[in-house]
Amino acid sequence: MSKISVSNLTFCYEGGFENIFEQVSFYIDTDWKLGFIGRNGKGKTTFLNLLLGKYEYSGSIQSSAAFDYFPYQIGKERLAACMSDFLYELAPDCEEWRVIMEMEKMKMDAELLYRPFGTLSHGERTRVMLAILFSRENYFLLIDEPTNHLDQASREIVKEYLSRKKGFLLVSHDRDLLDACVDHILVLNRVSIEVQKGNFSSWWENKERKDAFQMAENEKHRKEIGKLKKAAGRARDWADYNESTKIGYDPIREHDRGNGTRPYIGAKTKKMQSRVRQIEERIGREIEEKEGLLQDIETPADLKVMPAKHHKDILVRAEKYNLGYGDRYLLRDFDFTLQQGERVLLRGANGCGKSSLIRAILRANGPAGTAERAEDIAEVTGEPRRPETDVMAAAEELPGTAALRESGVLRTASGLRISYIDQDTSFLRGSLSGYCEKEELDESLFKAVLRQLDLERTRLDGLMEEFSEGQKKKVLIAASLLRQAHLYIWDEPLNYIDVFSRIQIEDLLLRYQPTMLFVEHDVRFQEKIATRVVEFR
Repeated sequence: MSKISVSNLTFCYEGGFENIFEQVSFYIDTDWKLGFIGRNGKGKTTFLNLLLGKYEYSGSIQSSAAFDYFPYQIGKERLAACMSDFLYELAPDCEEWRVIMEMEKMKMDAELLYRPFGTLSHGERTRVMLAILFSRENYFLLIDEPTNHLDQASREIVKEYLSRKKGFLLVSHDRDLLDACVDHILVLNRVSIEVQKGNFSSWWENKERKDAFQMAENEKHRKEIGKLKKAAGRARDWADYNESTKIGYDPIREHDRGNGTRPYIGAKTKKMQSRVRQIEERIGREIEEKEGLLQDIETPADLKVMPAKHHKDILVRAEKYNLGYGDRYLLRDFDFTLQQGERVLLRGANGCGKSSLIRAILRANGPAGTAERAEDIAEVTGEPRRPETDVMAAAEELPGTAALRESGVLRTASGLRISYIDQDTSFLRGSLSGYCEKEELDESLFKAVLRQLDLERTRLDGLMEEFSEGQKKKVLIAASLLRQAHLYIWDEPLNYIDVFSRIQIEDLLLRYQPTMLFVEHDVRFQEKIATRVVEFR
């Protein structure tokens, strides 16, 4: 057991507008199961890189521990090689038998070590890399968002595995994972950093209490400042009035006043002015105590979405629908309806056909989801049909896959407008202004929504390829919210999105209740948002 001590840490990227960290001090223990949370772009991954010694900084980070980082960076040139072939390049001091033991704890066959890495699913790659990570001894492990893109079953395995481990720092926005796996929380607040014992839920409960107390204190100080300002104003008026009566007086109205009263009036005025100064000093102290009370309070803006009302109740229907690639079918005799007002969750293992069904619905609805198609319904019967009415006008050859095969019936309502969020963010390049022009979005409104999602103002004029993954996701979410649609289709929208924004988006969807079809593995989000679940097996 040893400590990692951070003292007066200050860091800014070269060419950056402001410091990521400024005079930050805290300590953590290498024996802890530490959860690490904060807003997107606040510096979580940056801090991990500082621990790894990748950047220069001012201040000090002192530790006798060695660090290892997940995920390992594995280039495309290694996709055809087996993990066992380059295992010792990733972790020179690990032993293969230890890796196999850790794999068994995650219900994995050792045979995966000897398969080409490129043939492993995302979940298998994640678990193999975690097995390598934990097979090493005397390391403090830095684990950066291990459950992104994992299906529910894989998440449960990783959650159970990490809950039995210790000596790691886990960056994650998955509230369920944090509650199960950590015993301390490191939080990047808006202007401060805090370390607290407990899991996410205990920290969140404490934060709500602290925020409520600070808001009450702020309101008390605000009222006191108001009272003091009024008192100071009255005292100042009295002092000014008394001062004006020192010279000259009305002998008829003030017949009892003599020339000797002038020093008395001067002394009284001086006393009143002294009282004014005392009140102003109290106001200064109240303002000083008030400052800083609300600096770390999260006050997310109320987002808006304007779902359109469609003239039909059923927006999507599938009857005896089959979908596959080559000889492999993902869906067989699939029956499904999506009614207006529903928020339907598609749930199942990776590769079971959730995203493929979403893409089929988008194809069925046409390029823009307008009523320009020749027919009200789109059908797939296995026979060639006219392009404007067929879900798939011709066999579609996808890179690296067999030809797409569909049969049965897939229907979308005429004139259906869909707002879609894709899993992929790699296409986001260039400026936000260029993106708005391409997507025909109102730039000022778009940037206003991004600010409401807590994207830093300095980022609004930057290039999207320089954004973090969470910030890129916010670009897609903001664009989707600005498109008035009958149906919102979101495919894993919360990957990399911070906890605070997740709660903000949940509140939005519950308030406006748009019709939705979505894929999302965040258990808390599923429980709050879905009105119905469609299981893929």
